[in-house]
Amino acid sequence: MDLATLVQTITFVVLSLLMITAALGVVLLDNIVYSAFLLAGVFLSISGIYILLNADFVSAAQILIYVGAVNVLILFAIMLVNKREDFAPVERRWLRKVSAGGVSLGLFALLSTMVLQTPWAIPSTTVHEADTITVIGMHFFSDFLLPFELASVLLLMALIGAVVLARRDYVLDQEPSIGEEVAPNLELPERPREPISLAGK
Repeated sequence: MDLATLVQTITFVVLSLLMITAALGVVLLDNIVYSAFLLAGVFLSISGIYILLNADFVSAAQILIYVGAVNVLILFAIMLVNKREDFAPVERRWLRKVSAGGVSLGLFALLSTMVLQTPWAIPSTTVHEADTITVIGMHFFSDFLLPFELASVLLLMALIGAVVLARRDYVLDQEPSIGEEVAPNLELPERPREPISLAGK
C-alpha cells in the first residue's frame, strides 16, 4: 500500500467515524439544538467522503444545499418556534420501538447485501475525466439555460412568498363571552394595515 492509498484509507475511516458518532448524537441527544448542529456534522462528513470519491460537485452541492439551506432552516425553525412542551406518555410505545427496530434491521440487511454483491475491484487502467464542475457549468449556460433560469425564478418566488408569510403578525382573538359559540377561524389572522397619513394634514 502506497502513501496516497494509506492517507485515503485513514481519511475515510476518520470521516466514517465522525459521521456515525454525529448521527448517533442526532438521534440520542435530548437537546434539539445540539442535534441540529450534529446533523450539520453528518452532512459535512458525507461531503468529505464525496471528495474522496472524486465527486467534487456533489460535495459542493451537499454543503450548499444540506448544510447551508436545510440545516440552517432547521435551526431557524427551532429558534422561531422556541416552544417547550411536556410530552405525554404514549400508549403502546413498545409497538413503535419494535416496528422501528424491524425497519432498521431490514435496511441494514439490504445495505449489507448490496455491499457484499458489489464488485469492488478497481480497474488497472484509469480514464482521465474532465472537471465535473466546469462541464456542468458549460451545460447550464448552453444546453440547459432555460430550465436553469426557470429554476432561479421559481426559487425567487418561493423566497418572496416566505418573506410575505413571515411578515404576518399574529393577532390575538377576543375572548368569547359566556355561552357564545366560537366559529373556527380558517384564515391566517393578519394585523390590519394603518392608513398612511399625508404630511401636513
